[in-house]
Amino acid sequence: MLLMHLCTLVFQILTLPLQLAELVGLYSLYKRVFPFLFYSFTVNYNSKMNEHKRELFRALDKFRPSNGTLRILEIGCGSGANFEHYPTGCKVICTDPNPHFENYLQKSMEKNDHLVYDKFVVATGEDLHAVPDDSVDVAVVTLVLCSVRDTGRVLKEAKRVLRPGGAFFFMEHVTADPSSWIFFGQHVLQPLWYYFGDGCEVTRPTWEHIENAGFSQVNLRHIQAPITFIIKPHIVGYAVK
Repeated sequence: MLLMHLCTLVFQILTLPLQLAELVGLYSLYKRVFPFLFYSFTVNYNSKMNEHKRELFRALDKFRPSNGTLRILEIGCGSGANFEHYPTGCKVICTDPNPHFENYLQKSMEKNDHLVYDKFVVATGEDLHAVPDDSVDVAVVTLVLCSVRDTGRVLKEAKRVLRPGGAFFFMEHVTADPSSWIFFGQHVLQPLWYYFGDGCEVTRPTWEHIENAGFSQVNLRHIQAPITFIIKPHIVGYAVK
């Protein structure tokens, strides 16, 4: 434990220039670059997580209403990396706090013309006021809850916009088992990872928030994703309002 704290302190010191850049407002320039970096990352991530995503989103049709049009809200949509897994004809609302994702999002929309795109809203997951209560069948987050400021608030907003019986789908990296070397590495590298990941935190026990959010049913499983060690521990599943 002492070794972990010492190593973490070293990385915190290394990030001092980044902390200063954030303090004076220069770090905001990175938000213009981050969509390009994240788009490149998601191409690789999707190729390795394709089967897990396919299995997860296969359950979407369970929540299709009787009128046949499945309404999906994607919170923190990024570049639209999940679109290929959504059923044909469903209506998609996209939200993301970073407006610079819109160009990459447009490319994904053009590629996935089997969907109907409602709108793109620049909004944080904690404040989805542009989306009415009980208005969507499904809300989706993938690699989002690692970087939001208030996980509980995001889950509360997701429940608000879901119709009764609707579902919150998730695929998120989480903190590792405390007895593992991955846990050690996550905590040591977190100070640096935070800045290069645009606020991403790899040490969150996100499953606890989902399990305690007041959903009527939670289908959640832990997996070890076939990707870089620091974000290997994942949770996948859906929770029903």
